[in-house]
Amino acid sequence: MKRPQKRLIGPFKEIITMAEASQKGALAEDALGLIKKGGVLIEDGQILEVGDYKSLKNKADQTELIKGDHILMAGLIDSHTHICFGGSRAGDYAQRVAGKTYQEILKNGGGIHDSVNKTRAASESELTDLVKMRAKRHLEEGVTTIEVKSGYGLSVDEELKMLQAIQSANALVPADLISTCLAAHVCPKEFDNHEAYLNHIVENLFPILKEKDLTNRIDIFTEDGAFDTNLSAKYLAQAKEAGFEITVHADQFTSGGTQVAVEAGAVSADHLEATSDEDVKLLANSETVATVLPGASLGLGMHYSPARKLLDAGCCLAIATDWNPGSAPMGDLLIQTALMGAAEKLSIPECIAGITFRAAKALNLSDRGRIKTGQIADLISFPVNDHREIFYQQGKIKPDGVWKNGTRVV
Repeated sequence: MKRPQKRLIGPFKEIITMAEASQKGALAEDALGLIKKGGVLIEDGQILEVGDYKSLKNKADQTELIKGDHILMAGLIDSHTHICFGGSRAGDYAQRVAGKTYQEILKNGGGIHDSVNKTRAASESELTDLVKMRAKRHLEEGVTTIEVKSGYGLSVDEELKMLQAIQSANALVPADLISTCLAAHVCPKEFDNHEAYLNHIVENLFPILKEKDLTNRIDIFTEDGAFDTNLSAKYLAQAKEAGFEITVHADQFTSGGTQVAVEAGAVSADHLEATSDEDVKLLANSETVATVLPGASLGLGMHYSPARKLLDAGCCLAIATDWNPGSAPMGDLLIQTALMGAAEKLSIPECIAGITFRAAKALNLSDRGRIKTGQIADLISFPVNDHREIFYQQGKIKPDGVWKNGTRVV
């Protein structure tokens, strides 16, 4: 059998390894684990060694020469998106800037219900193409792992259509698409009883998800206008019993979801704009990742989640886009992280951790997000000579090199 080739990529002005950075709590500058004039030795899609470029040259069978000054870091991970959808919600935007609230629009038949109608009208192949297009844009901006939720189907057949479209798109793009079933987004118009709808999903959708291996993750929107805390806790318990990992849309407008998430042992609690001091303590004393979504704050014109407070309490903080057609249509992870970092006073290592290895933890992945031996070789390079430029430029400097499993794809 032919031996895998060892390939050296470099030299880079700086490599941000994050190799020893802690999984929880605040991070100072030394957490970056910088290597100057470095290279990355790759074998069979994995990082074999990271270090001084000149020292690694004699270990390589091949070299991929990087010309000019570049900064290298791990590929970005967006751990919360809704990029499987049909249509636009520009009408919602116009109503919001005219003074309507997100919840008022939802109650009047807009919001998620509007996206449900448009997504149901789209064919599976059309949804596949849309997910592929959005994932391709994300990949070009350095996002090599993308979580993608269903949730605009709200019936067994339509949720299956969405999850099959996500699975099909995953085979067509180099990025890894991690699917999540959000059938419990809101109660569909066809049901007038929230509990009856959730029971319907548990009994009729969960078994097919397992049989067809369409996802291993279940999510629920715990909020006024969606599902209350008692129903959410019951649903999550049923999902865990069925063998799924669980995550929660928590505390976007009102508190309560975080407690449900922590008590259920959720992998992550996402949103947290309305999180209380008591919720912060609950998260800090748990293994549930606190995932903040600055895109939703920007889209809704509301305050950011208390990222600084969460970090100082000792939480594992992930940052994701919430890319969706309604509240967060921007879908730009670097810009959103830079803006939230400035507002919440997050250090550069905290920003990077939130969109790399801590975001990986929010997806229960441990094989990516750092540049160190044994990790998959998902890498991105920026055409700058100082790592501080990346966030200083507020996300407008994009990667000019993206490697997925060691292969250059951008």
